[in-house]
Amino acid sequence: MDKYKKLAANTLIFAIGSFGSKLINILLIKLHTIYLEPSLFSQKDLIEQTANFLIPIFSFSIAEAIIRYGIDKGYNNKQVFSTGVAIAMLGATALALLSPLFNFVPYLNGYGFILYIYVYTSCFRSVCSQFVRAKGQVKLFAVDGILATLSILLFNVLFLVVLKWGVLGYLLSIILSDFCSGIFLCIMGNLSRYFDIKSIRPEIFKLMMKYSLPLIPTAIMWSITSVSDRIFIRYINGAEANGLYSAATKIPNLISIVSTIFFQAWNMSAISENDSKHITKFYTTVFSAYQSVMYIATAFLIALICPLTKLLMSDNYYESYKYMPLLSLAVLMLSFSQFLSSVYNATQHTKNSFFTSLAAAGTNIVLNIILIPKWGVQGAAFATFVSYFICYMIRIFDTKRYINFYTDHMKVLMNMLVLGGMSAVLLIMPDGWIDYLIAGVCFITIVNFSAVIKTLKQIISRRKSSQ
Repeated sequence: MDKYKKLAANTLIFAIGSFGSKLINILLIKLHTIYLEPSLFSQKDLIEQTANFLIPIFSFSIAEAIIRYGIDKGYNNKQVFSTGVAIAMLGATALALLSPLFNFVPYLNGYGFILYIYVYTSCFRSVCSQFVRAKGQVKLFAVDGILATLSILLFNVLFLVVLKWGVLGYLLSIILSDFCSGIFLCIMGNLSRYFDIKSIRPEIFKLMMKYSLPLIPTAIMWSITSVSDRIFIRYINGAEANGLYSAATKIPNLISIVSTIFFQAWNMSAISENDSKHITKFYTTVFSAYQSVMYIATAFLIALICPLTKLLMSDNYYESYKYMPLLSLAVLMLSFSQFLSSVYNATQHTKNSFFTSLAAAGTNIVLNIILIPKWGVQGAAFATFVSYFICYMIRIFDTKRYINFYTDHMKVLMNMLVLGGMSAVLLIMPDGWIDYLIAGVCFITIVNFSAVIKTLKQIISRRKSSQ
């Protein structure tokens, strides 16, 4: 199948599979802001961020190696999966030995065992889902996404609404959803036939660990970037302020719906097409269209922040809209950085992911220390945006050493200036912003629409020529 057609087909499958699950995630925002007051929302978010910090460490980020070498036809799938599972089990054993230490962390007191189970089940599901993707079972992967999110909704309703178990209920809903998802993938993907102790090879073990180990500090850096502002806000401005900030991240993360759907398909294409002689043109075309779609999505989201906040959150959280414009720009920069990470993954230069994410984490911590005492929650939002922007700028030049694709920097600057202007208008002119935001959306759409259409025409023309 032509690489453009395959990328479009996989993106469509992931989009169909993700639509229902993303809609449910939107409904969960409302549910959580109703049944968790800001201080509890803050605690829930910190525990979740802590889990995200621990997962790559104690899974050795092996799921990334599973999809990298599972897709590569030069490696045996049975050996890759069996070795990956063995590595994940080693990490789970190490985490079990250290889990009693969790209870010495103030906000984790009483949640140590639950946090361990949370991390374990997340790793279990991740290993299974990435191997299913590596085998090319994208439809099964998409169906699992729908069922997993539906189960989260049902468990949330049971534990939060009916039983009123608060933070514990939320954590249990994630644990049970991940466990059920892993079992579902094992059965439907017939994964048991790919696991054999005799297939665990030392050379595959070394290869996969060499690939995945640099991704551990990379993931840690992203976690530090994400969790550091929450910790600073909690201990400088209080738990309620941190609850508002945590809630403020939810609506900007809607942009990542577009990014995640595409990135799942793109990462597979980047790996499988890594040795293609047309790889430079492939990256240039796809990244240009991807950036354009993301600019348009961000413009629409910024314009709709106020009504979305009223619709998706309870009244106690409405004030959080003030932090969403900058966080929307931060998510946009993060999405671009994640796209560029596919260069490192495909070319096996994963250590570069660490160095670039280290720059982002360091910038974020320094700016948090400086800005949060002066600007409060808005300072954290600004620090997050700047750190992700710096990571993007470093990666956009560093990745050219491996795949020298073209990027229109003036177009990036122009779009960011317009989106920044829209953000400023929303904050400075709360009563007269609508006309300016509509003008901004129209400008962004007109400027970027042609790149999307050009790529679609290329896909269609290639499809016709192949028939």
